[in-house]
Amino acid sequence: MLKVFSGLYDRYFSEEEAIIFTLLLLAGALIMLTMGGVIAPLLWSLVITFILQGLVNSLDKLNVPHKVAVYLVYLLFLGITLIIFFVFLPFSWSRLTLFVNELPNMINQLRTLFLLLPQNYPELFTEIQVEVWLASMQGEIGQLGQIVLSYSVSSITRFVTLVVYMVLVPIMVFFMLKDSKKLLNFIEKWLPEKRPIMAQVWHEMNSQLGNYIRGKAVEILIVGIVSYALFLLLGLNYPLILSVLVGLSVIVPYVGATVVTIPVFLVGFFQWGFGGDLLQVLIAYTILQLIDGNILVPLIFSETVNLHPISIITAVLVFGGLWGFWGVFFAIPLATFIKAVIRAWPISSSPEPI
Repeated sequence: MLKVFSGLYDRYFSEEEAIIFTLLLLAGALIMLTMGGVIAPLLWSLVITFILQGLVNSLDKLNVPHKVAVYLVYLLFLGITLIIFFVFLPFSWSRLTLFVNELPNMINQLRTLFLLLPQNYPELFTEIQVEVWLASMQGEIGQLGQIVLSYSVSSITRFVTLVVYMVLVPIMVFFMLKDSKKLLNFIEKWLPEKRPIMAQVWHEMNSQLGNYIRGKAVEILIVGIVSYALFLLLGLNYPLILSVLVGLSVIVPYVGATVVTIPVFLVGFFQWGFGGDLLQVLIAYTILQLIDGNILVPLIFSETVNLHPISIITAVLVFGGLWGFWGVFFAIPLATFIKAVIRAWPISSSPEPI
């Protein structure tokens, strides 16, 4: 057994950098597991900085002075942030309030539909089955009400947290943009002088992941705006809420679009029932998803992360189970990082048998 472990150690940890990098990865994973909620503003700042850095680099290529480029991009970021918090969010909240107020009517319609199933399809459904389903649905609705109540009770704490985020994140984004070279030089001082593994991982993450995050931000905006115009044109209720969901669904490929189909279908069904209007919405939504997957994504991403669908779904399940929403949000970047580490890891060749 010792010979096996010794062989593995010699094969994968023969270089000093591999040991140091392993310790850094373990320390980072421990911090994420124990302090993920605490460092969430830092993670948000890093993601936003990645997005904005592309604009800064573009202005640098146009011979705009670096400091001027940083200030222009940061002012644009502040302007968009203020519009989101003081215009978009209040309007979205009012729409969401109307949706919640109409939930009892939607539930009654769904209950009526379930009660008609034994009459219309007696060979498939029985009254006992329907009663069990209704009881289960009432239980789920009761749990949802408790969740909403818990959110309302802790609303003050959440409001304070939101205010802290609104203050900390813009400050950290500014200094990350302004002093990015200084911060990188400071980190390099603590790393080994010879670091081919870290250099390769950094190069791959900086190129692929930077393009991925900026591309995803553009994709979310385009899909969200187009879906809002589409739902508004077709007369679907709550177009803003649904378009936000559709836009955010592109964060998780394959899974997101499938999940968001459910609220789009339900809102259309409760508004019109089964008919031509509902069919038009579903066809338009399907065409939008096809255009996004087959035209928009290849057009936006100059360099893709090139992950297999199974890898993406596995990453969503694993990291989502560990960190909830944040795990789902960062699933693909984390999977890309793991892939880059595996590709860069040095493997010593086994000695030839005597």
